[in-house]
Amino acid sequence: MKNKRNLQEELLHRKYKIPNPFIYFIYYAVGRTHLLGAKYHPHFEIKDKISDCKGPCFLIWNHQSRRDHTFLTTAAWPRRLSIVCEYNSFFRSHLHWPFKMARIIPKKVFCNDMAGIRAIREIIKQGGCVAFSPEGTSSIFGDNQPIVPGTGRFLKAFNIPVYCGYMQGSYLTNNKICSDDRIGQVYYQQKLLFSKEDLEKLSPEEIEDIINREFHHDDYKWNKEHHIKYKSKGKITTNLADMLYRCPKCGHEFEMEAQGNYIKCNHCGNGATMDDYYDFHPFNKESVIPDTPSDWAHEERLAIIDEIRKDPNYCFKVHCKIGTLPSDHYVDKSITSEIVGEGDYYIDHQGVHFRGTKNGEEFNFDFSYKSVWTYPMTVDLSIFSLYINEEYHDFYPDFRCVGKVIMLTEEMHRLHVNKFKNFPWFDYMYEGKEIGIDEK
Repeated sequence: MKNKRNLQEELLHRKYKIPNPFIYFIYYAVGRTHLLGAKYHPHFEIKDKISDCKGPCFLIWNHQSRRDHTFLTTAAWPRRLSIVCEYNSFFRSHLHWPFKMARIIPKKVFCNDMAGIRAIREIIKQGGCVAFSPEGTSSIFGDNQPIVPGTGRFLKAFNIPVYCGYMQGSYLTNNKICSDDRIGQVYYQQKLLFSKEDLEKLSPEEIEDIINREFHHDDYKWNKEHHIKYKSKGKITTNLADMLYRCPKCGHEFEMEAQGNYIKCNHCGNGATMDDYYDFHPFNKESVIPDTPSDWAHEERLAIIDEIRKDPNYCFKVHCKIGTLPSDHYVDKSITSEIVGEGDYYIDHQGVHFRGTKNGEEFNFDFSYKSVWTYPMTVDLSIFSLYINEEYHDFYPDFRCVGKVIMLTEEMHRLHVNKFKNFPWFDYMYEGKEIGIDEK
């Protein structure tokens, strides 16, 4: 009897090489056409060419959307990039073959993944250029994420030049809110961020602070100034309530409805339309609408920061189905995992918890905020994910609450541990409030 394939074992033992020149040229050429990159009208400003670096190097970038790879490839040409991508994508039916052909590197996000590090090390030993996003995920709310703690130590350990790509507008073309392409414009700037000498003299903390400052950006605010149209075909607010779940007027949560070009609160009627420049237009003078979607999300975060400090017994509970990656076949292109169980997911002051079943057996876990501080994000805000004992798990909540789950977990972590720190420009959110209380 023929043994079943074990795709996860195959990926674990895969050897990685610098991309094949011919295949990479095809990828680059397609990216220059309107089939892929050119349709987004990209503008490139290359201060330092990666092709001038004759040895191994890194390219890091502020990850805005799933379309970023085509801009990176164009900007770095003729240097071939070994791009790092989230592990679970290698098990999707429409991605596994092109990922293998392009020699994309798998990496488990927000967990200890020695296999991913070994793959990166293989490319570096071959003199290649590894491109990765130190944020660990593409932008969720339109602005940049804090980079993953430990990035500074990682870069110092390799001690090779680090180039930086900085994008503007890419989030507005394709994001976690709605996967539809919205054609507008994308701007890309590239420079050498750290030389070997820079990495030797800087501390890990200084390196991480520099990267966070370089990545400081908010696409919604940026477009207030540039006023570029992103064609949405009448669906500009599709799924926007996943992110903007709390009414800024009455404070009710999960009463927001977003369809077509409007978002409104079904409890009090507060709302606005949105045009293809991502500008809000309130229904009337009584409507309370923040200036941008990112400003709205920041108000939601502030509400969470206050709420969890006022209530020592705070607990958010949601029933979820859970999904995992099969070992012997790929998942359909429309999904990221296959359902194997269900149960209740809890977020409280002790950590994140689950009580339910998996593959017909009892399945429970309890993680403290020392091990969980945010979530790997996949396609959109309909699910959130965790690696449990190094195995990928998706959680499909019964109602659309992932935007709150993300912010709540991050702010519980900052209250109790604060390893995954927010930015200095958001210090106003924590004025007069304790952070890292379990570490004191």
